[in-house]
Amino acid sequence: MAERLLSQFIACSLTPHYWGLSREDRLGFWADLTAALSQATPAVYYYQVFPARPDADFMVWCSVRADGVEAFDRFFDGLGRTLARFRPLAQPTVTLWGYTRPSIYAPGGRSSQDIDPFGPIRERYLVVYPFSKTTDWYLMSKDARQGMMNEHIRLGRQFEEVKQLLLYCTGLQDQEFVVAYETPDLIRFSELVMVLRSTEARRYTLRDTPILTGVYRLPDELAAIFG
Repeated sequence: MAERLLSQFIACSLTPHYWGLSREDRLGFWADLTAALSQATPAVYYYQVFPARPDADFMVWCSVRADGVEAFDRFFDGLGRTLARFRPLAQPTVTLWGYTRPSIYAPGGRSSQDIDPFGPIRERYLVVYPFSKTTDWYLMSKDARQGMMNEHIRLGRQFEEVKQLLLYCTGLQDQEFVVAYETPDLIRFSELVMVLRSTEARRYTLRDTPILTGVYRLPDELAAIFG
């Protein structure tokens, strides 16, 4: 059985209380936050969101290996306890999460375009959004869906520099999937999206917003930007 991973993306808005702190205390917030999260999850990355969106200043991406049925419990407990300490200063505005599993449309295993959350290198940009299909999509035959997904996969492979992480959360969140993309070039990524939206499968998209676009930052860089 393929290893399953849990990932969560949390977009946060810095509160008026944060902005009322002295610069020294604001810098201390970032040091405390990063130290606490490094203890709560084995993989955590930070992204600048504002001014790309007005409702979030930064985003954290946390991942763990799902090594049993209690993995969700441990994951939520660790993140919940850690982030609760910082809620007066950083208020979550969007949370998206899910788990990995083998795709029924691409059964050949991992692709070179699959994101490894535990890999040593992060691309400059991260784009994350929820995704749901229409009822008509699921009422079609598997062969009909496979044909449309084959086109989708073929076009995606033409943009080999864009990496993808697909998370499943059907019945667990408002959406059915969470899709995350790493890319070194936002214009190139936008071109990929335009190509995919011209395919037949696009007819069966129910929802794919809100979109979170973040710039990968080290914690010290975020402290300098928002300190």
